[in-house]
Amino acid sequence: MSTTRSRFTERAETAFKERIHSGAHYFTRSFAVGDLGAVVRRFPRRPGATGGPNFLLVHGIGVSSRYFQPLAAELARHGSVWSIDLPGYGSSPRAGRNVSIAEHAQVVAEVAERAGILKPVLIGHSMGCQVVTEVAVQRPDLASSVVLLAPTIDPAERSLMKSSIRLAHDLLTEPMRANFVVSSDYFFKCGPPYFARQLKHLLGDRIEERLVKIETPTLVVVGHRDPVVSVQWAEEAARLLPNGSLVVVQGPHVIMYTDPVTIANHVMKHVS
Repeated sequence: MSTTRSRFTERAETAFKERIHSGAHYFTRSFAVGDLGAVVRRFPRRPGATGGPNFLLVHGIGVSSRYFQPLAAELARHGSVWSIDLPGYGSSPRAGRNVSIAEHAQVVAEVAERAGILKPVLIGHSMGCQVVTEVAVQRPDLASSVVLLAPTIDPAERSLMKSSIRLAHDLLTEPMRANFVVSSDYFFKCGPPYFARQLKHLLGDRIEERLVKIETPTLVVVGHRDPVVSVQWAEEAARLLPNGSLVVVQGPHVIMYTDPVTIANHVMKHVS
């Protein structure tokens, strides 16, 4: 762990439990927000990193913050990193009910405040983009900037059949190690029943109506061969944003797992 600690770390590190998994050193803490629970991972700044922004990472449907771990390690070279397991996902308790996009956003905003994550760079992936854009609209004062990695969902693709085909196609484009992380989270953490209930929220959500309201500087990033999110939709999403920009990178849907260095570099250019 770095000897350079944030004010938050010095004040409340005892509230987090130290973990080491696959060589990654991080701390976890559970939060209860009403009848919902969420778990946060905090990655300390890497040795030599001083100052820098706070980053808060929000995952997509069916998965957890685990697939953010490579990106979290890269961003920890520049600042403090938190990633959240949304209610019903990953290490968070099973949700006793279906949870809407707006409710996930409320959990993220409250956890950020209670954990002392000041003016974070909000980074969402896939459905996580739907959540962080809702946070940006609900709480425009909370984030310093926003990054949308492969944002769902294209209004022209808002159907169960089209989305299922694209998700199945994505399994063929991702490396085996990424599919292992995603599949194990899906089958053993989230589970098909909760996934199916959450999918209705993903498909019914109209992210395009929120993008036009977000004044916070926002970067959209998409992989050039992403079968889930087309480059055309990413371009349209960036155009809808009042203060948006677009980067197309090499890769499939889970770009922050397959190429965390490139994604971290683009994030840092965006926030600098």
